Amino acid sequence: MTDGARLGPVDFALVAFPGNRFKGEIVPALKELVDNGTIRILDLVFVEKDVDGSIVVVELDELGAEETRAFDDLEGEGSELLSDGDLELAAESLEPGSSALLVVWENTWASRLVHALRKADFRLLAHERIPAEAVEAAGGGPT
Repeated sequence: MTDGARLGPVDFALVAFPGNRFKGEIVPALKELVDNGTIRILDLVFVEKDVDGSIVVVELDELGAEETRAFDDLEGEGSELLSDGDLELAAESLEPGSSALLVVWENTWASRLVHALRKADFRLLAHERIPAEAVEAAGGGPT
């Protein structure tokens, strides 16, 4: 577990899968990020919205065998950090007949910098994530 004084920035993402077609393809990328110390998964939950609009929250241990197997080697998920209200808000953005993965992670790569900033008594004046598409459109990014 990361020392609380050195906790890096925490992000979340809600990733939709139209037609409930999640098959675990993103798990190897998440696992690589966890294994190399870039992130630490704090919570990970699936939300489904049936065609009638009813909401179902699916924990990892409730997935089918194939989907659960994809997460077997992924450490850190399932801390129950997300509240029922968080899951309800996530489900509201889904189209009927679709599902989503809601994942919360710590950016462990930044914990040393955050610790140094705290010791320097910093004040964060602004922070925003710039979408990769915007950087590429402006001529930045890999060539």
